[in-house]
This record gives sequence, structure tokens and C-alpha cells, in this order.
Amino acid sequence: MGGGVWVFQLVSLLALGFVLSSVEASLGDIDPRYRTCVRECQTTGITGENIISHCQSKENDTSVGGSWYNQEQIYVQWKQLNCMTDCRYFCMMQREGERQSLGLSPVKYHGKWPFLRVSVFQEPLSVALSAMNLLVHFAGWLSFFLLVNYKLPLRPQTKRTYYEYTGLWHIYAILSMNAWFWSSIFHTRDIDLTEKLDYSSAVALLGYSLILSLLRTFNVKDEATRVMFAAPILAFVTTHILYLNFYELDYGWNMKVCVVMAVVQLLSWAIWGGVSRHPARLKLWTVVFGGALAMLLELYDFPPYMGYADAHSLWHASTIPLTYLWWSFIKDDAEFRTSTLIKKAK
Repeated sequence: MGGGVWVFQLVSLLALGFVLSSVEASLGDIDPRYRTCVRECQTTGITGENIISHCQSKENDTSVGGSWYNQEQIYVQWKQLNCMTDCRYFCMMQREGERQSLGLSPVKYHGKWPFLRVSVFQEPLSVALSAMNLLVHFAGWLSFFLLVNYKLPLRPQTKRTYYEYTGLWHIYAILSMNAWFWSSIFHTRDIDLTEKLDYSSAVALLGYSLILSLLRTFNVKDEATRVMFAAPILAFVTTHILYLNFYELDYGWNMKVCVVMAVVQLLSWAIWGGVSRHPARLKLWTVVFGGALAMLLELYDFPPYMGYADAHSLWHASTIPLTYLWWSFIKDDAEFRTSTLIKKAK
């Protein structure tokens, strides 16, 4: 039990911090000079030395609030920056230049720091790091797949793997790659659809990871018992995703839900590693502790360095080595369970 004490203290700090940080408002979008700049830009199509071609004709404005039949298709909205997003970007850059000349620190606009765009990539570093996380998950899953199907012994009667959690980890890999894919898309182009897909994918991954952590730490192998474990969590996660997509995208409530799910599974893995004396528990504890520390970057936020690297992008960077180590633990667990079951069979 002692192995989970330090994790409990750390995740408690995380939970408190996230709850407090969820009530913060963006200072940039309530700035009167910024708001005036955006209004004038949308009217004239000009801000400073920049001419916004999307604002020259109303039919090309895909800003939020227009009727769906007057808006461009989703793929066009993703590819082309519209009048509102262009005006917000150039007015934000102009206002930040003024603030910097006065010695003032950067502030957030509409919930985000002022990032420098690269082509259509609104947060280029986060896009690249999200893509790298996706690739690391794919490489980890492929290595796991080859291990359990071709390197470890199979059951002689059924030719299936000895490891009882093989299928569950395959589903985990798919949900992980899906979440990082939509993270890449969202950081590339922030529109309503990509935001909801990013949040929904992340919640689905967290919910399934919680189910998987409970099934593994309680060593649940019977299918009926697995359904009993998973059903209430699955029902709640599904309801939460529907709430975010079709009722209200409540950032504060979503943050609290995600923190609770993360805290429970972190504690489950940490305590189980100590109680079970798992041979790969040091890897497990490293991932749990490192993941909790990495999440502190989401709490102690700071503006992007040189317009690109902020705390959120560094969190994306920190998850890359942790993901590699996590899949290494999963493979060790598969080898350990397979060896144990073969010894019992003999």
C-alpha cells in the first residue's frame, strides 16, 4: 500500500489545481481594444497592414452563428481560415505587440495563448508532438501484437494467447491512436467539430483506461464479471460524451470528470504494483509518477516561448517517452502472465 501514498498526494494536488484553474477566464478577449479591432476587421477586412480576403464578401464568412446552409463544408472550413478566425488572429498579434512594447506579459485569447501560425497549423508544435505520440502508440501496439502472437507460446488447443488481456490492450491501442489523431487535427484547425472530436476522443480513452485498470488490477478474467465492472463506467462516459456534444461543452465539468477518472486509475495502478509485487512495478511506478508530474504542466500554465512552445505542448512532449515505457510495461506484463500460466499448466 505504501507505493501509492506519494501518488495519492500528487494526484490530490493535481485535482485541486485543475478544479481551481477551470474557473479562470481569458483576459485577452475582454480587452476593449482587441474587441474593437475584431469588429472593425470584420467590417472592413483590414487590420493594420493585413487585408483579410475572407471578409470582403459576406457569403465567404463561415463564422459561428450563421445558418448551416450558408456555411461552407466542414473540410473547407478546416482548410481555409475564415473572416472571424483571421481577424481574431491578426488583432491578437497586433494587441500582443502593443502589450509587449509596454512591458506587459502575454494573455490568453478565447482560452488559448497567442501562438504563431505556420500555414494552416494554429499550434504547430502541439500538432507535431501529437503526431509523434500517435506514432509511438502505433509502434508500441505493433511490438505488443508481434510479441503475444508470434514470440510467446500460444494455447495448444485454441491457438489463442495465454495472456488474458490481449484483446483489451488492442482496443486501448485503437482508442489511444484515435485520441492523438484528433488532437493533431484540433491543434491544426480549431473549429467546433474538431474541438468536440478531440474532447470526446480523450474522454473515451480515459474512461476505457479506467475500466482496463480496474479489470487488470482486480485480475478480472470472467467475461460476465468484466461486463459488471465496465457497464456503469461505460454508461457514464457515454452519457458524458453525449452531454458535451449535444447539450453543453462545459470545460470546467469535463475537467473535473477527467481528473477523477485519472486519479482513480493512477491510484489503482500504483497500489496494485506494490501489493502484487509485479516484476515490472518500477516501470509502472515511473509511468504513473511521471504522468502525474507531466500533468502539472497543464496546471502551472505559461505563455508560449518564442510563440510556439507552451506548457501544453511540453506536456505532449513528456508523454512520448512515458508512452514508450508504458508499452514496455504492457509487454512485460504479457510475458509475466504467460510464464505464470504455463508453469501452472505443467
